[in-house]
Amino acid sequence: MEGYRSFIGSIKKNVVNFKRIIDDVKTYKWTLKMTSRQRVINALSHKEPDRTPIFEYVLQPPVADAVLGRPYVYGNRLNEYIREKGWEEAIWQQAIDMVEIARNLSHDMIYAVPNPLPPSSEEKQSLQEKKELQPDDPVEEMLFRVKQMEENPSSLQEESFLIYIYLRKAMEKFELDLPILAPDYGHGVWTDTTLMQAMALAPELVSQYYRLITKRCLALAEKYIKLGIEMIGVGGDFAGNKGPLISPLHYRKFIMPEVRKISQFVHSYGKVAVNASDGNLWPVIEDFLIGCEVDGYIEIDVRAGMDLKELKKRFGGRITFLGNLDCANLISFGTPEEVKEHTRKCLKDGWGNGGHILCCNNAITETVPVANYLAIYGAYREFFGI
Repeated sequence: MEGYRSFIGSIKKNVVNFKRIIDDVKTYKWTLKMTSRQRVINALSHKEPDRTPIFEYVLQPPVADAVLGRPYVYGNRLNEYIREKGWEEAIWQQAIDMVEIARNLSHDMIYAVPNPLPPSSEEKQSLQEKKELQPDDPVEEMLFRVKQMEENPSSLQEESFLIYIYLRKAMEKFELDLPILAPDYGHGVWTDTTLMQAMALAPELVSQYYRLITKRCLALAEKYIKLGIEMIGVGGDFAGNKGPLISPLHYRKFIMPEVRKISQFVHSYGKVAVNASDGNLWPVIEDFLIGCEVDGYIEIDVRAGMDLKELKKRFGGRITFLGNLDCANLISFGTPEEVKEHTRKCLKDGWGNGGHILCCNNAITETVPVANYLAIYGAYREFFGI
């Protein structure tokens, strides 16, 4: 109990500075020329907004706790809340927390992933049994995956999308109208060595595998669109600091055509497709952006050499860049003044004819000091004179 009081005390201490920011927001918000939605639309349409739109890709405790002034219902806390209050009440509270964070920080959009299903021990056991059946040989394992996908077409569980319904209701409660970005990341490679080996050993099997992935991703995209989601994240991680984990040839052969199918489907409904991967993408950047026919690029990895100024110079007329504040290094381990300078540079490099939405290049985790995260918003207000 004493530990919990200490934790709450630390939140209250940190939230003092955030309250100052929130008060500042209230004093200037009526002088802005655009709503959040208009601001994001301008950025995506490559028209100059009144200021660069801002949001956070993934904001975790303890910074999220400081913004709220209470523990954020996230991760393991969500599971605990489900056990204590019930599944539906927990999803509602998470939606409230997410929208309140967006309101407190004057964010212009929200990123949200599908929520966990109601607890089911039988389903977890079934998944574990399937995992144990997988063979060790990469080709045999890919055959197993394809067979499982063909025999068990993914059926979308309605319960997974409750968060999006509740986010809309929570926005109404707080009188906000923010576009939502949702993930449909099925075409990455991540650390899947089996998949990488199979690209060389059984290319036709990999092509079949990705076609099945595309089928699932199209179903998910359709569900998002029916829910009114405006922006859909596509692709998935396939690169490291030194470059792609697969050859550019394999990216063009296996991944690019499938991601393009998702983008074209999203565009057919007038929605936005945002390609996502961290790492050094320069060897395939034309394929990643133009070949995949996407509208935006998120997880821009400054550590891996993905320079926003150069990206804007080459693709600024066609692509909107969401990023690229360095949360893993500079924001985690730099000083507040270094974070401010980094933020100012990012805003400057991204400014001009829209095409930029400010956020960090990945998750704000417990490694990020509250003072450093505050520095982003201090620099942002100074840059735009608000």
